[in-house]
Amino acid sequence: MPRLELTLQFAVSRSGLPVPALFRQWARAALVETTAATLRLVNRAEALELNSRYRHRHYATNVLTFAYPDTCPLSGDIVLCIPVIRDEARQQRKSLQAHLAHLTVHGMLHLQGFDHETGQDAELMEGIETEIVTKLGYADPYANSTRMNQ
Repeated sequence: MPRLELTLQFAVSRSGLPVPALFRQWARAALVETTAATLRLVNRAEALELNSRYRHRHYATNVLTFAYPDTCPLSGDIVLCIPVIRDEARQQRKSLQAHLAHLTVHGMLHLQGFDHETGQDAELMEGIETEIVTKLGYADPYANSTRMNQ
């Protein structure tokens, strides 16, 4: 059974956010292989800076994943931009908790080599995400929204 070593970093206020145990539960649910990860919750400025520097996209995005695949165990960093995720949850009429669960799972899958660059890859990854998120007790994250491969 794969193991998870998860470090949580809160660079934003914890007010209104789920307890750390939930983030651990969501990350563990997406484990395919033993993984050491840092999950960092940030503000718009930090997300913008990271997205600009590493992806050359000049906006704050909801989730960024930095995988270090040549490590044993597999390791990497997942960055969640809380203000963007709050806005998306409100716009998509989802609870913040459900959206955070989905994006934590999404980031964990990226860390383990999944992506959504092609239609076929997106279909596979989104199917896995939906299966995990619904098993966690939340609605299909893609039921009323656009797919990730945009």
